[in-house]
Amino acid sequence: MSFLSVTGVSKSYAGRPVLRGVSLEVERGSLTAVLGLSGCGKTTLLRVIAGFERAENGMLELGGSELDGPRRFVAPERRGIGYVPQEGALFPQLTVAGNVAFALPRAERRGERPQELMRMVGIDQLADRLPHQISGGEQQRVAIARALARRPQVLLLDEPFSALDAAMRSRLREEVHALLREQEVTTVLVTHDQEEALSLADSVAVLRQGKIIQHATPTELYEQPADRELAGFLGEVNLVPAELRGAIALTRLGELELRGGAADGESLVMLRPEQLEVSAAEGSAGLFGVVEDCRYYGHDALLQIRPDDSAELLLARVHGEQALPSGTAVRVRARGPVSAVPEPVE
Repeated sequence: MSFLSVTGVSKSYAGRPVLRGVSLEVERGSLTAVLGLSGCGKTTLLRVIAGFERAENGMLELGGSELDGPRRFVAPERRGIGYVPQEGALFPQLTVAGNVAFALPRAERRGERPQELMRMVGIDQLADRLPHQISGGEQQRVAIARALARRPQVLLLDEPFSALDAAMRSRLREEVHALLREQEVTTVLVTHDQEEALSLADSVAVLRQGKIIQHATPTELYEQPADRELAGFLGEVNLVPAELRGAIALTRLGELELRGGAADGESLVMLRPEQLEVSAAEGSAGLFGVVEDCRYYGHDALLQIRPDDSAELLLARVHGEQALPSGTAVRVRARGPVSAVPEPVE
């Protein structure tokens, strides 16, 4: 049984639907990411869970107790849910210690609890500084410590790393992930960053135009996306025509194992760039093609290859030292398994 349950929740603003029958199950102690483009309803969903907005339809339950539904609405301060907004929203006139202590009951503000929380997130040495005297990453640590102050049953994170530079974002999210694991905090993170969602979360729910399109583990989502639009949203992808026969997909790249069930007949199958092997054109087997472009990233490179039998480019990811210049003739082979991908879910 899930710990946090969102069932058929709808929400509109000025008559415009933002959430359209959203259902989401979150297990106790897990980190669930809600992934989607700007404007898809991610923040509205978080605000409904927090109690800042009331659902128009549906039900929200925590630990089996109704928080928002036909019979009951629990105020935000009584839900036992912590919330970290995108910018942290610290009080500028209070020190770091003051911001953290503000969330505590008066009896605990002068005790050891503020110092304990600051140590937990690695900011105890900043206790006497004001928010404008610390970095963006440190401000987010303060916001997280403040949200954890009342020992919430659920922690909601609204794109907490998006305003940080790439190096700081990567470091802070790993530190926060380790902290939440250690504290066994049930967490819902909303983000538009696919890498962030896939690398941090136990499960990922993809929200598109106010609906959950797919909710699965990161591996299942990446390897077996619900539709073609989602396949492309989660990273570079090759959609290759195939003839499906039982557990086999017959493609111009060869006979490939078919993952999951699909009806026999013509379809498109998905190959991620890392499933393509590239070798010299001479003396090797595979589909002949020519490199049209190479995007070099240091640790790896993404090759755009034009096969001689198609107008469609193939994308192949290779190690950085295997980067090839434009005009290089190559042979391309594929590794299965592959997944058939249907048209976008309505």
